[in-house]
Amino acid sequence: MNLFHFSEESGIRVFVPRVKENHNNMPPVVWAIEDVHAFTYYFPRNCPRIVYTRTNEISDEDHEKFFNLTSSDIVVTVETDWYERIQRTTLYRYKMPSDTFQVFDACAGYYISPQTIIPEEVEPLTNLLDRLMQLGIEVRFTPNLHPLRNAILSSTLNDFGIHRFANAKGADL
Repeated sequence: MNLFHFSEESGIRVFVPRVKENHNNMPPVVWAIEDVHAFTYYFPRNCPRIVYTRTNEISDEDHEKFFNLTSSDIVVTVETDWYERIQRTTLYRYKMPSDTFQVFDACAGYYISPQTIIPEEVEPLTNLLDRLMQLGIEVRFTPNLHPLRNAILSSTLNDFGIHRFANAKGADL
């Protein structure tokens, strides 16, 4: 299994454990994501996005609502205003040594380490939308993520992620 950390910064030589703003009740750690879920980070850091995956546990009604018009098992939806920035962004994928990491959230693919980490290698990633589509992921754009978020939260979907939603446009737009 490969573990990665994604950044818009190209020259990170050492990852020092720190307290994450949305997990401030935890001790300082270094975060990584396993390769199966790495695509969820093929976006600029602050880009609000919703990722959801087809599973057998969703109701027929929700399957129809969220997957009827796609053959993809994974859909990523992003606000339209982020399109140009995504197109221009170069990300750096840092490969992390896995020996000190432990699972934080297996469903999401998150791992943490309390130790300072020196990455094994770094690779620049461009053409992020092309990379997603090459993985068979459907990428959608919408002016506002709130309707989709509300629909997902009141659905039977059980494999989804709502990333950086604090950066999404207001609900009334």
